[in-house]
Amino acid sequence: MKNLSLILNGILLVAVAVLYYLHFSVSSKSGASAANNVPSDIKIAYINSDSVLNGYDFFKATREILEAKGKKLDSDFRNRAQGLQNDYNAYQKNVGNLTIGQAKAIEEDLAKKQQNLQLYQQSLQQEVGKDEAKVTQELYKRITEYLKTYSAEQGYQLVLKFDPSSDVLYGAVPLDITKQVIVGLNDAYKLEKDSPATKPDSASSKKK
Repeated sequence: MKNLSLILNGILLVAVAVLYYLHFSVSSKSGASAANNVPSDIKIAYINSDSVLNGYDFFKATREILEAKGKKLDSDFRNRAQGLQNDYNAYQKNVGNLTIGQAKAIEEDLAKKQQNLQLYQQSLQQEVGKDEAKVTQELYKRITEYLKTYSAEQGYQLVLKFDPSSDVLYGAVPLDITKQVIVGLNDAYKLEKDSPATKPDSASSKKK
């Protein structure tokens, strides 16, 4: 999960967008510069991405699921590795009583088992990586979609990520909407969990 937190912290840009630009041109008649559609009263806010992740119930629930799965996969791998170690120890203990042919056959079998274990470890790493990427994408989608709605309601044109890894070096307290965003995200997540659409057993229970 440490890798997941680093990934999430790195890509959580919360819909940072370029909302205005300056276009300077020299007019042959007036020689004046003009700005093209530049808002005069841009409203900006920022969130602390670490705080959002730590306070977002969806992320906490998802993290618990991934941690439980990770422990199960780790336990399974350790059991397989221990089984291979036991086979090797048994071979070492009895190698003096084996013929050259028997010893060679066991060594080949142990080498094959070791190779299979390495392949299994790689498959576990790939599976964990896919799970982390999926959660990262889902978090990005949920947070950015919520911020679009929240910003439209509050009149924000730009929402920045503020943490030690960002380019924002300072943000005044009145511009910090972290708490409001956490509350809004959790309210939306609670409604989602309580929605009948997310409870497939509810319909069947009513029929009974």
